[in-house]
Order: sequence, then structure tokens, then C-alpha cells
Amino acid sequence: MELLNDMALFIEVASTLNFRRAAEVSGIPNSTLSRRIAALEKHIGLRLMHRTTRKVELTEAGQLYYERCRRIVDEARIAHEQLGEMLAQPNGVLRASLPVDFATIYMAPLLAEFSRRYPGITFEFDLTPRRVDLVTEPFDIAIRMGEQSDSNLIARLLARLSVQLYASPGYLTQHGAPEHPSDLVRHECLGFPKSGRWTLHREAETTEIEVTGRFLVNSVGMFRRLATLDLGIIMLPEEVAAEDLAAGRLQRVLPEWRGHSTPVYAITETRLLPAKTQRFIEFLQEHLRS
Repeated sequence: MELLNDMALFIEVASTLNFRRAAEVSGIPNSTLSRRIAALEKHIGLRLMHRTTRKVELTEAGQLYYERCRRIVDEARIAHEQLGEMLAQPNGVLRASLPVDFATIYMAPLLAEFSRRYPGITFEFDLTPRRVDLVTEPFDIAIRMGEQSDSNLIARLLARLSVQLYASPGYLTQHGAPEHPSDLVRHECLGFPKSGRWTLHREAETTEIEVTGRFLVNSVGMFRRLATLDLGIIMLPEEVAAEDLAAGRLQRVLPEWRGHSTPVYAITETRLLPAKTQRFIEFLQEHLRS
């Protein structure tokens, strides 16, 4: 990089054949410019310029070097300008692994808005439940819910989602609404395999309940659907239940009580991100936290 900078300074002097004018354009002292050109000549091993008190002339080697280096410096300048444009308006393919139900239910409208904001980006989304390998697979980012195990990957917290209890109006009509978390032991509770215990909070009060149910399901979408079919009580982030809540298919149970908030992370292999990925993370942080 230092050699390229010195080449650019040489091009400026060679273009004007005037050290003082080149120093003004480059924004460095005349003495510094003269020293950098002398160092460049020493590095190359050839005299590039004849300097007198009255004028500056290029040597034969200097003329050849000028013609070659001018193209190199111009290409480098254009590359930097194009990268600047890319930062302002990112483009390329964004490959992302997303949680199936959270992406389908909640993120889809956000993704539509993001795509309109950055028309130069195209998208490849993987919504399978598997955990993709960001090191060996060609993914730019993975969005993950829940606490993450320690690893060499970079995890950026996007938001913490409030978790509440829900059931269908039909279920509550048939079985009654619990009035305290302890009543949950007498209800069908839908959840992931081995979920076993639910921890609930109300202000400074915390309670842990042993829950049971006939359905243990490893899909949020599935046990959410079962809940709308009057089969039990579920505990979900508000954002995931919002659609069914608005449609009246679900309603809140024990509304003063909440579960542990669910963190949402953006996972990347490195901190050095292309503009498309950086803008995607910033967009999600902005919208999820609001």
C-alpha cells in the first residue's frame, strides 16, 4: 500500500512537473513529497526525474514508469470509488439461513421492505431447521433464536423478544383459563421435547412450573397450529403469535406473566463484512428492537 501511495505521488509530480503544485494537490509538505519520491527512486534503483531549481524533467525510465503507473493508479482509484458506491448502494447475492417459523411469520414483511430499500441485492434463503456451517458453506449470515453456545463465530444481538402464554378461545371455553401459573399443571401444555418446566416472571416474582401435555413437537409452527385447533396452551414470543392473536385464533393466557425473553442473534464467520451483510444486520437491529 505504501508503494502504491508513492506511485500516486509520483504521478502527481510527473503530471505537473512541479513539486510545489503537486504538494498542494496532495496535501503534504513539499519536503515530505521530495523525500517520498527520492525513497521511491531508491527502491526502484533508477533515477526517475532530473530536478533543478528551475524545472523538473522525467528521465527515460521516469517516462516509462509514468505511463505504466498512471494506469495502475487510475485503476486503484476507480476500484475505491466503486467500493464507495457499493457501500452507498450494496449489491450482490445475500445468502442467509433463517429460523423457519420466525422468518415466515414475522420476518417476511421486513425482508420485503429491505429488498425494496436495496434493489441491487438478490437473496438466497435457507429455512431448513438444520444449523448451517458458516465456515464450510457459502452463507453470509445466519439468524438464530435462543442463547448461543460459545464458538469462534461472531454473534451480534439483534433483539430480545417478549415471551407469553397463549391458547385458543375454544380451548379456554372447554378447559377454563388458568388464574395462576400453578394452575398450568392441570392443563395441556404444548412444547418442544423435554421442555418439561416453564419459568414465568411477574415483576420481581418468579415461579417454575412442571408442565405436561400429550403433544411434544420440535416445530414452532406445528405446535402453534395445534394450539389454534384447541389442543393446549403454548409459550411463544409475541412476534411469532401476533398473526393468530390479531385474527382471534389465539388469546393471551395469564397476561401479567411472561417467560424468559428470547434473544435473536445475527451469526457471521467474521467481523469484516461486505456492505450487503452489514446493511442487513443494521436493518434487522433497527426494526426488531423497535
